[in-house]
Amino acid sequence: MPYIIAGLGNPGEEYKDTRHNTGRIVLDAVRKEFSREEFEYNKKINALVAEGKIGKEKTIFVMPETFMNNSGKAIAQLVKSVKAAEKLIVIYDDFNLPLGRIRISFNRSSGGHNGVESIIKAVKTEGFLRIRIGVAPEKANGTAKTPHGDDKIEKFILGPYKDDEMKELKKVAKKVVQAVEILIRESKEKAMSIYNAG
Repeated sequence: MPYIIAGLGNPGEEYKDTRHNTGRIVLDAVRKEFSREEFEYNKKINALVAEGKIGKEKTIFVMPETFMNNSGKAIAQLVKSVKAAEKLIVIYDDFNLPLGRIRISFNRSSGGHNGVESIIKAVKTEGFLRIRIGVAPEKANGTAKTPHGDDKIEKFILGPYKDDEMKELKKVAKKVVQAVEILIRESKEKAMSIYNAG
């Protein structure tokens, strides 16, 4: 059973460099590290797909080509059992975390993230790994400066990264590459102890 690593976002040029596309942006960096393949469109599952290896483990990199709240449709084509879900890693944006931070979790609720909610419903379990990537500005006390109200939240997450934020995201992507390698080659416990600290 291969590992499935999914990066969440929205398809289309207008969403390409937006905060809500963080999962797709970072997944592309992970794919470049572990695969010689470019992403190719797979009509059957309606997703961009590439294959590679991390250690000895076959790995499939997936970007659903649905909008965020239907992400589960593509994932369910690849993850067909609760056991298979244990080898699913989902990368996505979190506006409750400051940019530069990542958090790894397993078997948790969606936390209100529509893409993750869609995957939970589609694969019928919460028992999969998530890598949340902070997208919010950081306050002086180190917490996230989050927008309030649905309209402001939507405007924020669908807004493009500024140049300096994109540079920071590239550094975060390197961190995620390392985290994915530890998750697959070693253990989720070790990855969490390293990347959930601070």
